[in-house]
Amino acid sequence: MIRRDAQDTIHSLLKGFPIVTVTGPRQSGKTTLAKAIFPDKPYASLEDPDIRLAAQDDPRSFLARFPDGAVLDEVQRCPEIFSYLQSAVDADGRMGLYVLTGSQQFGLLSRITQSLAGRTAFVELLPFSLGELANAGKATDRIDQMLHTGGYPPLYDRQIGVRSWFSAYVTAYLERDVRQVLKIQDLETFQRFVRLCAGRTGQILNFSSLATDCGITHNTAKAWMSVLEASYIAFQLRPHHANWNKRLVKASKLYFYDTGLVSWLLGIQSAEQMDTHPLRGAIFETFVVSELAKSFLNRGERPEFYFWRDSNGVEVDLLIERGDIAHGGRIVPVEIKSGKTVAKDFFSGLEKWLSLAGAKATNPTLIYGGSQDFQHKGISVRGWQKIGTAPAWGLDD
Repeated sequence: MIRRDAQDTIHSLLKGFPIVTVTGPRQSGKTTLAKAIFPDKPYASLEDPDIRLAAQDDPRSFLARFPDGAVLDEVQRCPEIFSYLQSAVDADGRMGLYVLTGSQQFGLLSRITQSLAGRTAFVELLPFSLGELANAGKATDRIDQMLHTGGYPPLYDRQIGVRSWFSAYVTAYLERDVRQVLKIQDLETFQRFVRLCAGRTGQILNFSSLATDCGITHNTAKAWMSVLEASYIAFQLRPHHANWNKRLVKASKLYFYDTGLVSWLLGIQSAEQMDTHPLRGAIFETFVVSELAKSFLNRGERPEFYFWRDSNGVEVDLLIERGDIAHGGRIVPVEIKSGKTVAKDFFSGLEKWLSLAGAKATNPTLIYGGSQDFQHKGISVRGWQKIGTAPAWGLDD
């Protein structure tokens, strides 16, 4: 088993909460991690029809099977159990009793929050980070191979082709989850929608254009996007709210959590094809943003990520808020370039933003597709393989 960075976070949280809930996309390793956290406790998957029926028919008796707690997998399949869990952990009084896992945010978090407020902590587990793979000796030193493969755990512990696995994954999980949530009948149109979204990763999200290209309504496009977000397939990056320049872009940018999935959806068949693909820059940007998101989520911290772009197209790809900006907090600006050689114009967006942000800025960073690390006029330049070394950028301040 490849050790997950979130493991220490969960152990720490279990000292102060009776329950920790681990959410994330299907096949991201939630079950494996939960079992590693509680190797000696019982395990029950609510995906199993027999177990789910027992939990639904008599929740109190079902939980009585686990006097010292358990791992309860895919709890979104039986939301009725949450109220009974509340009573059980309140009556018991001990910390660290249960680890719950769930694959969908859609309705799951609101139900858990209502029933288990103050009794559970949340950790979001995404596919393997570059740092986790490197620590296990599984990371590649070829960026195009990393972009093409992505980080889903089965690709690193099974003898299976990347394209074969993603084909089965999309059919077995993404499409099934979508059917459960939206009751979509025209699956072919939804598949086209997902592929069109993949072609827009790392770009400004225009729902009207997306809906027109897909042949659906604007509202349908928004509803379907919410499902991709709820299933941990994609997420939106909001523009930064600071009013340093009133002529700012107000639309969000779209990103996927895994570049391997993006590559499959775009029909990229090899790492060699990735090297010359017209969307390689956007895919590289997606990779960096998702890797930084993992570094926060694995610590149990919700990342405060934004981007900045003015009406002239001057942009900083990522702004990371550290603390309350109104009360002394700072912002880490991160520019992302896929080129393997640093060029002078790589710094233009950062320099413009820094001139506006003044004292609010800290640790400006450029991440690029090369391997050398150096300083340039107060800006830290880091190769892509150093994405996981967040402390070097002051992200743990």
